[in-house]
Amino acid sequence: MKPLYTIALLIGSNIFMTLAWYGHLKFKEYEWGKGLGLFAVILISWGMAFFEYCLQVPANRIGSQEYGGPFTLVQLKIIQEAITLILFMAFSLLFFKHEAMKWNHYAAIAMIFGAVYLVFKE
Repeated sequence: MKPLYTIALLIGSNIFMTLAWYGHLKFKEYEWGKGLGLFAVILISWGMAFFEYCLQVPANRIGSQEYGGPFTLVQLKIIQEAITLILFMAFSLLFFKHEAMKWNHYAAIAMIFGAVYLVFKE
């Protein structure tokens, strides 16, 4: 169950991180967000990132071989990067309609998944 818990926590943490890093770009579309200054946006994003850490740290603890989990440190990082990429793609396509995926984006994604494959090879 540790691999599933780890991946579920990484997905949750990446949702919060994607919102913290890129969600603020949509604030201007809402009445409450139009007058926010940079410092306010940083504080809001920082607050969202707190929840990312509340999930990321346990995911790394549960998944790490150092704490009895199934993954090496490199494997944890590559899994996290692949999850980040998938969630970012979905987020950008859902919320930023003006962003288009191009062939080179798909090629980059394929290379990330190639890295996931390679990091698990013995």
